[in-house]
Amino acid sequence: MKSIYILLSNTGSFTNRAIKTFTSAPYNHASLALDKSMKRIYSFGRRKPTNPFWGGFVQEDFVEGTFSWYPYATCAVYEYTLSRRNYQKLERLVKTFARNYKTYFYNYAGLLGVPINQPIEVPASYFCSQFVSEVLDRSGSPLFSKASSLVTPDDFRYHEDLKLIYEGPLYEYPFLYSTPFYHPKRYQSFPFRKYLKQQVKAEVLGIYEERGQIYQFRDGFIKPKKILLSKKWFKLKQLFSWKKK
Repeated sequence: MKSIYILLSNTGSFTNRAIKTFTSAPYNHASLALDKSMKRIYSFGRRKPTNPFWGGFVQEDFVEGTFSWYPYATCAVYEYTLSRRNYQKLERLVKTFARNYKTYFYNYAGLLGVPINQPIEVPASYFCSQFVSEVLDRSGSPLFSKASSLVTPDDFRYHEDLKLIYEGPLYEYPFLYSTPFYHPKRYQSFPFRKYLKQQVKAEVLGIYEERGQIYQFRDGFIKPKKILLSKKWFKLKQLFSWKKK
């Protein structure tokens, strides 16, 4: 017998929050890992962290991929045991996806069919939970009787054959092969109107010191922003916060 791992995650990104308003589920992204340390983890999602609209098959990366932009992501990890033969089938399927990754696209249309319980399947296109369900089906270890294009990340949480082995902050998962701290690209200027729009209800991800400079991380529509703050401003803010308490 061999084990595979299903990672359900919530990065807190703009796209993730938008989906959450409709699903009310704690996790809205599903990934398939072939090992416990998640060195080999696959899904359908952003091909580039900075572009939420260009999606397809991806081998996810916790060091330089989309997850690395969201250090406070939360997750749940489930273990699923299958026969060695079916595991080998699944490995071959994933390798086929990886070899032909340019031919696969994100199934945006399929997302519209889930709320109305109507499967919308587009050739060579999948969304994250559809991909995980599909490769398990085709490897001979199906989890659901319904069409894979109707499977949501939340469906995995309630499956009796899946064993929850971890739930909490993603980068505190004890078996993760690498747990680097958040190092986004330097904040770069862009049109002032766009900057103002991003400040509306933009979530502050945290304060970080680097080479004697203080930076603030703020969530943005396209990507998290790293904004240089003066040390004097930071100390005044800390003092003001302490007085309010």
